[in-house]
Amino acid sequence: MNTYRTQGVCASHIHFEIKENKVYNVKFVNGCPGNLQALAALVEGMSVDDVVKRLKGIRCGHKTTSCADQFVKALESGK
Repeated sequence: MNTYRTQGVCASHIHFEIKENKVYNVKFVNGCPGNLQALAALVEGMSVDDVVKRLKGIRCGHKTTSCADQFVKALESGK
């Protein structure tokens, strides 16, 4: 299980696994529970490349990032 500490968003951490370049078991700590559960369900089993392509650069309101964008940073960092 990988853990990534987020920056600039309501979620404090993201836990996830990567197996054979696919994303599994995504869990956000804190943040908007319904939206983040939905996001985790939607990316389950998706390739890392597809998740990055779809979610990179998404912003949350006036913030320069979002929980989805932070997840991309987690995937890109390999943590």
